[in-house]
Amino acid sequence: MTSIEALFVQDEESGVRLDKLLSARFPTFSRTYFQSLIEKGAVLVNGTPWKKREKPSSGDEIEVCFQLTPEIALEAENIPLEILFEDDHLLAVNKPAGMVVHPAPGHPKSTFVNALLYHCKNLELAGSDPLRPGIVHRLDKDTSGVLIAAKTSEAHRALVGLFSERKIQKTYLAVAVGSPPEGRLSAPMKRHFTRRQEMAVDPTGKEAISDIKVLKKSEILSLVEIGLITGRTHQIRVHLKHLKTPVLGDAVYGSESSNQKFGLSRQMLHAARTKFIHPFTGQELFLEAPLPQDMQTVVDRHF
Repeated sequence: MTSIEALFVQDEESGVRLDKLLSARFPTFSRTYFQSLIEKGAVLVNGTPWKKREKPSSGDEIEVCFQLTPEIALEAENIPLEILFEDDHLLAVNKPAGMVVHPAPGHPKSTFVNALLYHCKNLELAGSDPLRPGIVHRLDKDTSGVLIAAKTSEAHRALVGLFSERKIQKTYLAVAVGSPPEGRLSAPMKRHFTRRQEMAVDPTGKEAISDIKVLKKSEILSLVEIGLITGRTHQIRVHLKHLKTPVLGDAVYGSESSNQKFGLSRQMLHAARTKFIHPFTGQELFLEAPLPQDMQTVVDRHF
């Protein structure tokens, strides 16, 4: 499995060795890891392979083809799961904040997939990605709530189809700094021009639509319900930032001063409810995950 990230060298990075620059940009990976990628020709500067000692200049474009390291393998791990629904076809859990969904460089173990393999002894390696068996959608590491997985190849195809056809209704709860305007927000998104691990609102991006409703508000914060019409990466976090009412605790898109004031280290974002028709039984499933304790504490204290 590989993934490609592109980035542009900033003024303060000009003249820094390529391997050192990359390890600073991607702190979850070691300098040795990037040296290995450079030697394999998996790092391009302005479209050309470079050596690790070479020093890019401001404005240069670097493409990194991330590759899984040998220690990353699928292993079943006895990690407890809070199960919301399960049958022969699919499984839904309340994912805790802090759990990564699938193995990847920087997170080789203790993921939801490792737990899923232990819980489902006969899990079919469904899907095209061998390191993401059963995965049909994702939640960010620090987002909690309803997460659905397929137990068979047939179920994987069916659930992926439901997601792509927007037949799975997903509702989130977030604590926002300030109070966003209510209603439907249509704000296209694409990858940020320079910070390539982030997303941003951009008129040339892909369609991104969120339905926003304020449930409660105080002088500083609001409890917001968001219905996702589309499911772009980081959509809620980016949309609320765009409205200048970022998710409280969000270290990437949020307000640093507000995060410090409330002493929070993860975004207050929770996948609260999911509703869809079971693709095999025809049953209407309404899955609901209770708020995690840290988010419930914020709600009780401020609303």
